[in-house]
Amino acid sequence: MKKTLAVLVSVVVLGFFVGCTPAPQSVSGVGKAEVKIPTGPDGLTSEQRNIRERLVEDNKPGSVKHLYVISAYSGQVIIYSTVRGKVTSGGKRLTPTTVVDNWGGASKGFGVDFNGNTMITQEVLQDDGTYGSSSEYLYWWDTKGVYHQHYVSGGQIVHVSNQPLAVKGIIINMELTQKPEAEK
Repeated sequence: MKKTLAVLVSVVVLGFFVGCTPAPQSVSGVGKAEVKIPTGPDGLTSEQRNIRERLVEDNKPGSVKHLYVISAYSGQVIIYSTVRGKVTSGGKRLTPTTVVDNWGGASKGFGVDFNGNTMITQEVLQDDGTYGSSSEYLYWWDTKGVYHQHYVSGGQIVHVSNQPLAVKGIIINMELTQKPEAEK
């Protein structure tokens, strides 16, 4: 009973202090501006609609994309490849990187199933159904089923499109045009 009363008093006191917090201000005294973003008939903002449509486009069964790695220095395409489905960052995961049985007996997080055991994570599942973030490499399968992995470093611009681009020249084409000698 004492423990319950202590928790209740803590919540009430915390609520009081949170309610009395002044609005953020700059050093000059200017307060935070409030902006209402208009929504369309679907209830979404333009940004939300773009994200929804990108997720739909990225996950169309059987879709083909075209990947170009362009030199930021010369403007030339240095790699071209078709993409079966979508390009994925090497940092994406199907499971969170941090899980525990519990945090001090309280479930402060999200339940995640690991082989029939529910673990708890504070990582949030992203819109595309993955955990993690972008990293230094991309990977994809081309329309012939060949796996590609590309490490992005300085001086490269990566462009992915659902339509091929008209480009002047391609230095390295990642598509196989014929079987290697070993397979003949």
